[in-house]
Amino acid sequence: MNYQVVEQLSETQISDLLDLYKNEFWSQRRTREEIEKMLAASDIIIGLVDECDRLIAFTRILTDFIYRATVYDVIVKPSHRNMGLGSKLMELVINHPKLYSVEVVALYCLPEMMSFYEHWGFSADVGELRLMFRVNKIHAENTNTSNH
Repeated sequence: MNYQVVEQLSETQISDLLDLYKNEFWSQRRTREEIEKMLAASDIIIGLVDECDRLIAFTRILTDFIYRATVYDVIVKPSHRNMGLGSKLMELVINHPKLYSVEVVALYCLPEMMSFYEHWGFSADVGELRLMFRVNKIHAENTNTSNH
């Protein structure tokens, strides 16, 4: 499969990303306006585009470039899955020159994806550390009202 790596998205590729998000339960409510804001605030963007310059795979990273980096939104277009594109994204993340000296790289994933990420050296065993998070009430309310 022929593809190119991009580190910023064109207007058309942002639309492609919105379509990718619409296919997933965890991101289907994202809007173009929110995605544009998210992209502007992401430290590293990695996209794979096909020969027609359309986005077929994507991930992004937030980082301080020294101590911590978190990988978000590893996603492959449904018609292009099982072709090694997810592995290519992870290879690009792990070998990214700006992340080479980052102490800890983290990500969130579903239990069924753990073995895929373990291949890249990720582990769920963090000793005494526990993941804590807080959902912003504004987002929770928007999610609840959009279901009615």
